Amino acid sequence: MPERQTHTRPTVLAVWLVLAGVIGWWAAFTLLMERLHKLADPNAIASCDFNSLVQCSANLESWQGSLFGFPNPILGITGWVAPVVVGMALLARARFARWFWLLFALGLLFAFGFVCWLIFQSLFVLGTLCPWCMVTWAVTIPTFYAVTLHVLRAGLLPAPVGVRRAAERLMGWMPLITVVSYAIIAVLAQLQLDVLGRAF
Repeated sequence: MPERQTHTRPTVLAVWLVLAGVIGWWAAFTLLMERLHKLADPNAIASCDFNSLVQCSANLESWQGSLFGFPNPILGITGWVAPVVVGMALLARARFARWFWLLFALGLLFAFGFVCWLIFQSLFVLGTLCPWCMVTWAVTIPTFYAVTLHVLRAGLLPAPVGVRRAAERLMGWMPLITVVSYAIIAVLAQLQLDVLGRAF
């Protein structure tokens, strides 16, 4: 009999954290390998460079691609380990203290903010769409939403009862909220970069 989903043992969230963590880690690892390959051979063409619009090189070689003095994918390789560990621990019936959940949510808030900044830079400054970057965007956004709603509905973050109930209801709408977020990014990309016109 499948384990029941509860606020103290959020099984569905745990499974998502593991899947998102693995996908995000793989995207970061692939991007880092591309960056190292370019450093070894500046004339090399990255495997994710398809045209002037869809490419990784412009993003990786820009200052935005090394905002903290090292390639951004290193943040992903280290950061995406956390959701995998947390998800696996939850599946193993671990229980975390309030401070742990709040630190985890804070880390995801940073990741979400950083991804939003990277999306803006990619669309409005660099004018490119990096395939592996977009994979990272795709898993970071719903992961941030899911963990934020969980800490609210479980009372881990002090909030009025009405906010907790709203978070509980919104958790069921997570797929739609995520799709709407993707749609907003797609519309912005089309308006700014004319993706359909340049792709076909």
